[in-house]
Amino acid sequence: MKVLVESQYLPSVAYFVLLSYSEEVFIETHENFEKQSYRNRCEIIGSNKIQSLSIPVHHGGRKVLIKNLTIDYKQKWANNHWRAIQSAYGKSPFFDYYAGYFEAEIKANCTTLYELNSRLLTLCLKLLKMKVKLNESAEYSKNPPEGIVDFRSAIHPKKSIDSLTWFEPKSYHQIFGKDFVPNMSILDLLFCTGPDALEVLHNSGVMIKNN
Repeated sequence: MKVLVESQYLPSVAYFVLLSYSEEVFIETHENFEKQSYRNRCEIIGSNKIQSLSIPVHHGGRKVLIKNLTIDYKQKWANNHWRAIQSAYGKSPFFDYYAGYFEAEIKANCTTLYELNSRLLTLCLKLLKMKVKLNESAEYSKNPPEGIVDFRSAIHPKKSIDSLTWFEPKSYHQIFGKDFVPNMSILDLLFCTGPDALEVLHNSGVMIKNN
């Protein structure tokens, strides 16, 4: 299956379940940045339950192409994000194994949000040992070409998990809380399950028919 998705910051488990079904993935590069979406934010589980980490960007209310959107480094977001991740997952079984990779990327001082997201996505796919062919969209199209399934903004903070028809989250042991919280950032799955993460992804999906 070929899918079209938007660029996200440390995407959720559902995002990677979708990618696991895909032989080819097109990342949307010609859309305008959408505020209050997962394009510049992710969710992790800390001692106070769900915590949202958001990357500050320069847009001033203007329409800016996602590929041109620059990160605001006047705010010390990178250090703050990493401290929050350390606090949430420092005692998780596989934190020490993966932490260095993610800290290096988060603190790499990428100019654009798209560059940072792309580097982190590539890293996650490598750590998950997922073989997915990644492409960039050639132009913006409201309706993508035949043979490419449009999942842009399907995973969104304002949409419920029930709307994700391909996703049936399989529970795994999380560090905080008694109740399993589904569809956190892929960080949660990797730090908690390590090399078993890919199996969890495979067990959390429902086969999608190509349109």
